[in-house]
Amino acid sequence: MSVAISTTSPIIIAHRGASGYRPEHTLAAYELAIALGADYIEPDLVSTKDGVLIARHENEISETTDVASHTEFAHRRTTKIIDGESKTGWFTEDFTLAEVKTLRAKERIGQLRSQNTAYDGLFEIPTLQEIIDLVKRKSAEVNRAIGIYPETKHPTYFKSIGLALEPPLLATLTANGYEGANAPVFIQSFEVSNLQDLSTKTDLPLVQLLNNSGKPNDFVVSGDERTYADLVTASGLREIAKYAKAVGVHKNLLVPRDSSGKLRSPTSLVTDAHTASLLVHVWTFRNEDYFLPLDFQGNPQGEYELFFSLGVDGVFSDYPDTASTVKKNLRL
Repeated sequence: MSVAISTTSPIIIAHRGASGYRPEHTLAAYELAIALGADYIEPDLVSTKDGVLIARHENEISETTDVASHTEFAHRRTTKIIDGESKTGWFTEDFTLAEVKTLRAKERIGQLRSQNTAYDGLFEIPTLQEIIDLVKRKSAEVNRAIGIYPETKHPTYFKSIGLALEPPLLATLTANGYEGANAPVFIQSFEVSNLQDLSTKTDLPLVQLLNNSGKPNDFVVSGDERTYADLVTASGLREIAKYAKAVGVHKNLLVPRDSSGKLRSPTSLVTDAHTASLLVHVWTFRNEDYFLPLDFQGNPQGEYELFFSLGVDGVFSDYPDTASTVKKNLRL
């Protein structure tokens, strides 16, 4: 695992797998993403009650699993405050891995991706280890290194309940041979302090995620007054470069939209980040008009072309085949 991933910039990161075609965060979604040309697959990581890392977009799992139909778990439905928001449902930290394995995944946005609901109930919730096993097997089959791009979800919250995500994440990566700055892995977080702490414990590449509004939850908890807007300034990016290799940024931070959904002029973020020696990975690219700016309705390829022209180093995509095709056509 010490050899750098063999790929050309911009890298194609399969956002939760090929989630435009299969329910997100399933081995089927990750496997299809690799077949469709993804360089990296992205699992969002949360913890079970017994400390096992599994892939779910959120620790509240009623939107992405069939847990609500399991009468044996009806009494586990509860309300919690997660990163300042009240959430009602079922939470991974209240289930053992054995219990999670009795659940099945379902499409999260069936109203937009009705074709994916055909797969509801077919796939298990995968562990990080199962995802790594898949990546190793498929890398050998396709004869190219496939990277993983795990996100620590709600790290301050999980640490507060005694289920910190970082120790098992590092232990699992180390046990599987992911070591050094050139390993085919990026560890990402919307929070800052856990990445800063990780930077003292590992040489693996770290990615600071940056939203187009709000502030990191650990800043809220600690009383830090800075927001994401402060972090995307030239000085903020220089600070990030002290502990991270890349920034993972909301598309609107690069090319803002006006109130009607039409694109405005690009910002200086790519140039500022590159000046600070940071890679720029952009999220999230999707084919549906619901997500596209007015300028590219019915033309998701055009959106990729615009962002590739800005010099980004990677894109998170629900449709890695579309991203890969545009990249090839542009001979990038």
